[in-house]
Amino acid sequence: MRYDTRLSRVFHALLHLDLMEGPATSDTIAQMLQTDSAVVRRTMSGLREAGIVTSVKGHKGGWSLAKRLEEISLMDIYVALGAPALFAIGNDKEETSCLLARAANAAMVTAMESARVQFEHSLRTVTVADLAADLRAE
Repeated sequence: MRYDTRLSRVFHALLHLDLMEGPATSDTIAQMLQTDSAVVRRTMSGLREAGIVTSVKGHKGGWSLAKRLEEISLMDIYVALGAPALFAIGNDKEETSCLLARAANAAMVTAMESARVQFEHSLRTVTVADLAADLRAE
């Protein structure tokens, strides 16, 4: 199964941006994340639209933080990335006449919704600065 790794990669990139003295090019970030610079530009553009990062074109340009790490929750980033689906699990048939299938589907929907709410709550309570503090403690 292929996983969507954008969320953890963005956490990683923002921690690096905080330590840099100037803007980081898409190529620089791509090297850090071991990905392609086009992927970085596409991902970072969503963060720019959310006001998390800024970008400057041209010589000495690149990506910079628009906010302090303390002002960026992990939920802000998740939303800026389009709130990717958490699960590859789904119901067999949404519309079914079978009462047993409906009961099974309802149980799945309830469990997945509960997990989504807990996940989002966890993201709201942690900032990128908290991640940096955890690193410094190690």
